[in-house]
Amino acid sequence: MAAEETTPAEPSGADRPPDQEPTIHVDSDWKKEAQAEKERLAREAETAAPAADGPARETAAEQTLPPASFPALVQMLATQAAIFMSDQRDPQTGRSMRHLDLAKHNIDLLRVLEEKTKGNLTDDEKQLLDHLLYELRMAYVNAAS
Repeated sequence: MAAEETTPAEPSGADRPPDQEPTIHVDSDWKKEAQAEKERLAREAETAAPAADGPARETAAEQTLPPASFPALVQMLATQAAIFMSDQRDPQTGRSMRHLDLAKHNIDLLRVLEEKTKGNLTDDEKQLLDHLLYELRMAYVNAAS
């Protein structure tokens, strides 16, 4: 049983004898019990999460993201442009992901990066950007015609 402590409370009137101070009984273990319940629920959520999401779902600890870098940014924009020019279908909805206006927008974003970083890129970064812009522009002309 939990330890109890008594604290004076406001007088309630008729419920207590006139010569006795009222008391409140406080269970001092309630914080421990609440923490134990919280930990138990967290453990249950951890064990239930992989089953609910399926085996292909990675946990946050297993995911590794590439470092943020200029080449990663360029590759991300180029990949989006390529997807929007392709006949690829959304695996969940089955709808076409082809949106030439979004492809052009991503190509334009790469052009802006090219203009704003002129003279500040390494040779490898400049070569990557030039190559991707050339390839994407040619693919866009093909897709739009």
